[in-house]
Amino acid sequence: MQLLMTTFAQYLDISPTQLDAIMAQPLTEVLVSPELQRELENLDINLLKQTLSTAGEILAQELPPFYNWLKHELGVKRVPDSPNHTTTWVIGFVNRQESLMNLVDLHRPVPRLALEAAIPRLIGLFDAVEEIQVKQQWQKAIAALCLVLVVDAREQDRVTI
Repeated sequence: MQLLMTTFAQYLDISPTQLDAIMAQPLTEVLVSPELQRELENLDINLLKQTLSTAGEILAQELPPFYNWLKHELGVKRVPDSPNHTTTWVIGFVNRQESLMNLVDLHRPVPRLALEAAIPRLIGLFDAVEEIQVKQQWQKAIAALCLVLVVDAREQDRVTI
């Protein structure tokens, strides 16, 4: 949990106190929150679009071992067979063809604790990118998307208790 909070604080311009408050809110409120909107608006979409091939290469190379880790170490049952789905979704989001709610719906079956444990490692897949600005933008984009997933997972846990 602490690693997750540290990861979000590192890649997003949101203080730990704000993160705690955000994660306690319902997803519907977070989706329209000034903090999330600011993070999404501050993404350099043009740079992300220009470097989709870089992201695609990284995801194609790094996602299969990541999926294997999810399945065998974290016990996640439904893991994609290939990185194509994730890469296509990320490209769709950057091109504004995919919605955050679709992302949430796709990840609802993932147990919250596995999701939270996986996020730092997922963001870390981009550590090898040599161009600093490209690496930072991709890590920030993935962190913002994952924040939404964590908010929903925590809300679902509260609803089922």
